[in-house]
Amino acid sequence: MNAQKQSNCVAVFQRHEDVEAAIKTLQQSGFDMKKLSIVGRDYHTEEHAVGFYNAGDRVRHWGKFGAFWGGIFGMLMAPAFFWIPGVGPILTGGLLGSALMGTIEGVVAGVAVGGGMSALAAALVGMGIPKDSVIRYERALKADKFLLIASGTPGDIEQARGLMRGHTDVVEAHL
Repeated sequence: MNAQKQSNCVAVFQRHEDVEAAIKTLQQSGFDMKKLSIVGRDYHTEEHAVGFYNAGDRVRHWGKFGAFWGGIFGMLMAPAFFWIPGVGPILTGGLLGSALMGTIEGVVAGVAVGGGMSALAAALVGMGIPKDSVIRYERALKADKFLLIASGTPGDIEQARGLMRGHTDVVEAHL
């Protein structure tokens, strides 16, 4: 499926317990976990590093929400840690992690992100999320909230949207 033509549903969560419950609800309903992405900040630790994977994909250090991120990374593909200027340290999993890595590689290779967007914003826009919504989502991340993104067909998105509404008030579909 072309990333430009996919639909997305983005939910904003105040607490990691709520996003974890939403993911479990989606999983139990049969929603394809490969179509989910999560992003959040977690730097509330005594140590400066939040967490990182070694070559064997084993966690060497975790921050305050280590059990949460470890559980999420067990369900979603492409776990990653990024430092995004203007946003700070973020942890991602799922399609967004892959999209963000591609965006960063493009910037490193000399391709301009354009319009002064962060790499995160460019990755979200590349997934088909409108720029005005991306600005709100970046603000939510800066406020230590979590984003859960479901991608797929309009039918997938309506299913995910309905299931996520039981866990948060902020759910937007981008069809």
